[in-house]
Amino acid sequence: MSSDSSPTTGAAPEDLAAKECLFCEMTRQHQPQCVRRLPKRIILVRHGESQGNLDMSAYTTTPDYRIPLTPLGVDQARAAGRGILDVVSSGGANWKVYFYVSPYERTRATLREIGAAFPRHRVIGAREECRVREQDFGNFQVEERMRAIKETRELFGRFFFRFPEGESAADVFDRVASFLESLWRDIDMGRLEQDASCETNLVIVSHGLTSRVFLMKWFKWTVDQFEHLNNFDNCEFRIMQLGPAGEYSLLVHHTKEELQRWGLSPEMIADQQWRASANRGSWADECSSFLSTFFDHWNDDEEDNDGNENGNTNKLLE
Repeated sequence: MSSDSSPTTGAAPEDLAAKECLFCEMTRQHQPQCVRRLPKRIILVRHGESQGNLDMSAYTTTPDYRIPLTPLGVDQARAAGRGILDVVSSGGANWKVYFYVSPYERTRATLREIGAAFPRHRVIGAREECRVREQDFGNFQVEERMRAIKETRELFGRFFFRFPEGESAADVFDRVASFLESLWRDIDMGRLEQDASCETNLVIVSHGLTSRVFLMKWFKWTVDQFEHLNNFDNCEFRIMQLGPAGEYSLLVHHTKEELQRWGLSPEMIADQQWRASANRGSWADECSSFLSTFFDHWNDDEEDNDGNENGNTNKLLE
């Protein structure tokens, strides 16, 4: 590494910060002095009403990815754009948005209508992202057969049930996990921002199940917790917003009543509350990790089977 990439004695603070960030970019590691700049909000939006939502027979003649919005869906998308604009512009004058969108016609059309609410200079960019597409249900869908298959899914369980010639929600989870790895690289490389003083908002225009899986992956929800989640309404958006200590939470913007309506359990809501006011330094001691989900009872004896307090003998043997 050249001398230009190392901090220089007497350099101005802003120059030093720039050099530290350059070091982070070149080594893919963050210096302790260099704080990762996260988007202020990550906003998940389901597409507007589509022809398939209105009439399942549409899937028998039209490929899923080509299903268009209905006129109501267009109106819903325009209203969602105005609603998102109100949210992102509420924190100050220096803000911008970056969009990811599923490649399906109904999501791209939703994005076009959402984008109409924003001045051009407020939009950093937009990217089509295949990994946030709809769950694959197969090719052309025979209506009566699909109804029977979905009834079977209710008996089998939504997460692991795989549609014939299609995907399960578990398959969607895997590609969403891959997308998140790319998203973190985009954040680390500064691809979602233009100005260090700018408040960045990330908007992902996707589908109902994909958005629920995104939340499941991000907040480390279990399969059982996923099964109790309710789907997004058309053009409903849910806002993950940074709390004061740098954790994203749904409770910074939304209410507990909304989270209950979406199917979050009291334990999940308590975790969102912790994230909304978390102290990162206390993560190991205070972070809600849903322990009661996995364990029914504990051995609270202070001594192990050999009578050694706190298991010191076992620790020595490890």
